[in-house]
Amino acid sequence: QLQLVESGGGLVQSGGSLRLSCTTSGFTLNQYAIAWFRQAPGKERAGVSCIGRISTLFNYTDSVKGRFTISRDNAKNTVYLQMNSLKPEYTADYYCAAGRLAYSGCAYVGMEYWGKGTLVTVSS
Repeated sequence: QLQLVESGGGLVQSGGSLRLSCTTSGFTLNQYAIAWFRQAPGKERAGVSCIGRISTLFNYTDSVKGRFTISRDNAKNTVYLQMNSLKPEYTADYYCAAGRLAYSGCAYVGMEYWGKGTLVTVSS
């Protein structure tokens, strides 16, 4: 059974750090691009960061550049999102998703499988 399970969310003070993990099973991770999304209360879900099948191909939304780092460990079937210098406006449910894209890079579209999310709360 194909699964993506997010973990690592929690409550942190502004300026703090968290590392989210997306642990996968039921498919060969190195054949998929992975993207992280977040959805804040009352807002639409939005892409945060993604990483391609080739781990040197990645993307960050402008608001997190320099603060977040995405990485993947195919041997552990896990993708990570290291989040530093967190801001209260980053409070949201964070989801990871997998897509088997036709190219080695990544995108926020074409995601086929989704996790159930992990809540990140950043207090001011």
